[in-house]
Amino acid sequence: MDNDFKNKINPKDIAPEEQREYNTLNLGPTHPATHGIFQNILTMDGEIILDSQQTVGYIHRAFEKIAEHRAFYQITPLTDRLNYCSSPLNNMGWHMTVEKLLDIELPKRIEYLRVIIMELARIADHLVCNSVIGVDCGALTPFTYIFQAREWIYEIFEEVCGARLTTNIGRIGGFERNFSDRAWAKVDRFMKDYPPMLKEFENLLMRNRIFMDRTIGTGPISEEKALNFGLTGPNLRAAGIDYDVRVMNPYSSYEDFEFIVPVGTQGDTYDRFMVRQEEMWQSLSIIRQAIEKLDKIEDKETFQVDVPEYVLPPKEKVYNNMEALIYHFKQVMGENPIPVKEIYHCIEAANGELGFYLVSDGGRSPYRLHFRRPCFVYYQAYPEMIKGGLLSDAIVTMSSLNVIAGELDA
Repeated sequence: MDNDFKNKINPKDIAPEEQREYNTLNLGPTHPATHGIFQNILTMDGEIILDSQQTVGYIHRAFEKIAEHRAFYQITPLTDRLNYCSSPLNNMGWHMTVEKLLDIELPKRIEYLRVIIMELARIADHLVCNSVIGVDCGALTPFTYIFQAREWIYEIFEEVCGARLTTNIGRIGGFERNFSDRAWAKVDRFMKDYPPMLKEFENLLMRNRIFMDRTIGTGPISEEKALNFGLTGPNLRAAGIDYDVRVMNPYSSYEDFEFIVPVGTQGDTYDRFMVRQEEMWQSLSIIRQAIEKLDKIEDKETFQVDVPEYVLPPKEKVYNNMEALIYHFKQVMGENPIPVKEIYHCIEAANGELGFYLVSDGGRSPYRLHFRRPCFVYYQAYPEMIKGGLLSDAIVTMSSLNVIAGELDA
């Protein structure tokens, strides 16, 4: 039992061993407070949690094995179903992995467009997580208020690709189509209207005494344990570790942007909330920088790299151009050569390091493919974080970890 944190309670201080009665509580698999289909079997001494055993696998979908029987360009929809709160990040991570396999270099315009989409997805994910923390503390108003902004982001996604939640956004080598004037208008509206809304959201919670009492010291984890459990993303940075894939191993031209990587000190629920809040402000800054950089690029039309061997041509060209039809046929039938390689590529997704370990034997499908889902890795730390705490704290801690059931099983 840890003695480092003030919220840990030792049952021996309450009653001697012979007077205590333990109970088993099934938290899940479909309890509303678990925010997904997974189970925690808690051993309780009254309201105090003595032990916890996790059970995952309720929505096991065998994504990795399905992907090994699909062509590379057909795997994007599978990645949507990992962290479905920010599916464009999953899509872009997969596209970059295949581009790394094929040695495809993208022009700056495409990379900056991707940065805009990825940071919008990060904001959408963080605002869901932080507003749900408020709900689990009894504050429903901030949740219903800030969700308007999520709708604005989904309208942008819908304008770019036609979908909202599971977006299948983009393609290997870029995007399916160029951003329309309506899409840019929606981006401009979001960049104008969201910052004051985010500020009001902070005013409702950040210095709220009830919210602070419920989150400060709740579900803490030290730097050492965070590293040992393999935490990444906001959960790791809240524990005081300054690690962000966008900075340590830049991709999609993130080295061209200036932004701050926020870190916490206690690794508790309040720190995780604050780190995500600051990351939303930093994402807004990155989007502004990307728009400014795009304005300086004379080419306003490029949305797909010119590598016809691996990039599917637009449908109108397939229907009207023999060369495009041939390239389309060769890709679909798997006749283009694929390098024999073993690679790993990762991005800074909203929940942490999302990685793709890909083994290619030269076929039209991956020989082996493994998704490194951040939730699946850091969920193992959950029992350690809630032991000695109260049952109500376990719910808030789970919310602050932002555990997405779709990432627990691939």
